[in-house]
Amino acid sequence: MVRFLLILVLVLAVLVLISFVMGYNKIRSADVRVAEALSGIDVELTRRASLIPSLVQTVQTFAAHEKGILDHVTDARAALTSATTGKSVAQRSAAEKEFDTALAPLLALGQSYPELNSSNNFLNLQDNLADTENKLAFARQYYNDAVAGVNRLITTIPWMFVAPMAGVSEREYYQTPR
Repeated sequence: MVRFLLILVLVLAVLVLISFVMGYNKIRSADVRVAEALSGIDVELTRRASLIPSLVQTVQTFAAHEKGILDHVTDARAALTSATTGKSVAQRSAAEKEFDTALAPLLALGQSYPELNSSNNFLNLQDNLADTENKLAFARQYYNDAVAGVNRLITTIPWMFVAPMAGVSEREYYQTPR
């Protein structure tokens, strides 16, 4: 009888250990997916920011006296680039909002300067920006889906007991700049 109880305890201990390892791996994988998704946002934000010098240069050739707008865009680009190297999702979102605010008047200059709006370079840059915006929207959605997965995992039984040991905590959603 004692032998049976020892075997039963041993089997239960092995099952608990296997469950813990599986839970740990599941939570860590979900956390890595969130980090990967956030880096996807950073890639698109960096791509977007890299288009700006060409856009500013193109606009400068047609509207050199719009220096205030060009300077604001350049400053917002620097802030966005800086935000992508940080850890804060809120900082990225705030920098992206500032960048959007600065970029709108620059793109509106195309309406004020017909020769600018007919420039192939300007039109190509606008198309590239639109494409990047679409990719950025997808990257944000992918990130938020990954965050939802992690947050759901770490708040449900039995994974909520494994999450602190795995060093995974609730993640912040990416708020779309408005």
